[in-house]
Amino acid sequence: MLKFRWLVALLLLAPFTVAQDTGDEGGQATEAKPEAKKEKEDEAVQVPTPKNPVAVIKTSMGEIEVELFEDECPKTVANFLGLATGTKEFTDAKTGEKVKRPFYDGLIFHRVIKDFMIQGGCPLGTGTGDPGYKFEDEINASDLGLDKLKAVEGGRPHPWLQIRSQQDFQRKVLLPLVKQMGYTTQAEVQANMAVIQQKLQAALPTLTVKDVLQNLGYKYDTDHTSHAPVKGSLAMANSGPNTNGSQFFINLKDTPWLTGRHTVFGKVLKGMDVVEKIGEVQVGEGAKPVEDVKIVSIRPVESEGK
Repeated sequence: MLKFRWLVALLLLAPFTVAQDTGDEGGQATEAKPEAKKEKEDEAVQVPTPKNPVAVIKTSMGEIEVELFEDECPKTVANFLGLATGTKEFTDAKTGEKVKRPFYDGLIFHRVIKDFMIQGGCPLGTGTGDPGYKFEDEINASDLGLDKLKAVEGGRPHPWLQIRSQQDFQRKVLLPLVKQMGYTTQAEVQANMAVIQQKLQAALPTLTVKDVLQNLGYKYDTDHTSHAPVKGSLAMANSGPNTNGSQFFINLKDTPWLTGRHTVFGKVLKGMDVVEKIGEVQVGEGAKPVEDVKIVSIRPVESEGK
């Protein structure tokens, strides 16, 4: 394996300002603190696109009505509704048996971070559970503009990459580039240091945020449009590229640093006040509410003309 210590000499940039990592490990979307900006005020009630399905997330603290972006994220929406209604088979996390029943009924919001997001859909209530399978992301990075954002500019990595140290920069940016050059061992890197430095100097100025995320394993869809993760967005939680299952989160604020990492498959139409109320509950270790906030049910709303 190529070790980080051999990449220290490849760090050609001036010292840069670092930011908190998104830390999308363990099926979680993680808070970061990008540059402060004024958040947009959500409308009290949003109008859904007529062709999109609508679902009601009934919780122990009230109801949340969401529009689901079926055209943009057909697999994700089908998975969400299939689990919600009990038509999609999954593996019971406790018994290991294949079953069909409304998956979300009785689960909790296991992770709540004020002014960031509320997360649910884990059958174990810990953030580590899933339905026994994983499926791919449905994200169009170009539609979200990630191909227009330089990964490194003015000697600093783009804040959406959430690079917090030089080692982080090496792992996320340099190491994948070096591997693309065909160097996979310490000996190869040491023997070809001058060539590698020259190639990196040529590559870094044109590298985009999309390029970096693709080098980390994200695969993007170009057949559909995508929504950015803004306040009120309904998105899939994951542990990295193409690791979606059942867990989802609803944004309490705009989270631009999550762009390109999580499939945004819906938005809140009504009940944002309920989302915000859940976001205010007292939490303990791991941001888990001290008192359970339950998902009573998730069901589609039947509309005329559908």
